[in-house]
Amino acid sequence: MTPHSDIEDIAALWLARQADGLSNDEQAQLTAWLDASAAHKAAFWRLEYSWEKAGRLIALRNPDTLADTLAETRRAPRRRPLPRWAVGLAAALAVVAVSATLWPRPAVYATDVGERRLVALSDGSRVDLNTQTRLRASMSPDGREAWLDQGEAYFDVAHDASRPFTVHIGDRTVQVLGTRFSIKRDGDTVRVMVAEGRVRLSGPKSASAPAPVILVHDEVAMGDGRSTLKSSTTSQRVEDNLAWRRGLLVFDQITLSDAAKEFNRYNETQLVVGDARTADIRIGGSFEAGNVEAFVRLLRSAYGLEIARDGETVKISE
Repeated sequence: MTPHSDIEDIAALWLARQADGLSNDEQAQLTAWLDASAAHKAAFWRLEYSWEKAGRLIALRNPDTLADTLAETRRAPRRRPLPRWAVGLAAALAVVAVSATLWPRPAVYATDVGERRLVALSDGSRVDLNTQTRLRASMSPDGREAWLDQGEAYFDVAHDASRPFTVHIGDRTVQVLGTRFSIKRDGDTVRVMVAEGRVRLSGPKSASAPAPVILVHDEVAMGDGRSTLKSSTTSQRVEDNLAWRRGLLVFDQITLSDAAKEFNRYNETQLVVGDARTADIRIGGSFEAGNVEAFVRLLRSAYGLEIARDGETVKISE
């Protein structure tokens, strides 16, 4: 059995790491540690409650405030020794403060194939993650930054004029004060679509980089390499492109080849279009992103297409 004092120390370290932002793996480790013993939960919750009540948890995210807090603690007269957990927590906070200053570590959020996830950031912003998406986010008193490493995300950014919200997509950036927009990244190809508000899309930082593009409501920009194409769209098209937030795919007369690619993003079962003539068939309608079987049945009944299965692969042809 782990000694009580060691449990207090571990709880203090987890509390400090949680305030700094936990990755998915770290959150799973913390959950497993809490679930392993009622004593673990009691120590963690007691520590968390004590510091929240004292109004000191904000120091975890602000090295200057933390330094002042620790200095006050050192100057204050002590009539009795500090509990072991308080000493452990102070040490843990000092480590976190130094780490946060030298090596900022964004929180990491990710989704698997077919998974969607709503992320609530500490500044009040909310981000919907689509299938196979990886996002990192760092919120601080000085700024708000996120990195879309892959996939697609819809941002509902809380307005804060003193802290612009910046999203990095490879060597491009999107900067915004408060708005709703989506970003889709496929390698070096980026699509930014604005549902509300105003954003600025900047290209790579180089002498030959294109000028930043300002996007407003119902505008979209496509970026590939050093090229950026801006165009206007309609509110309906924006809504259709965001239908994935409701678990749907909405197609407006796109090719079967492109429709298959979209379905393949959301499912382990992969659609393969067998020939160019079949690939060029135009598809329109609303479909459940995770229901490949229903889509294939509709293709067979509406177009008389041949469907051949081989494990997780479905080949479609005339």
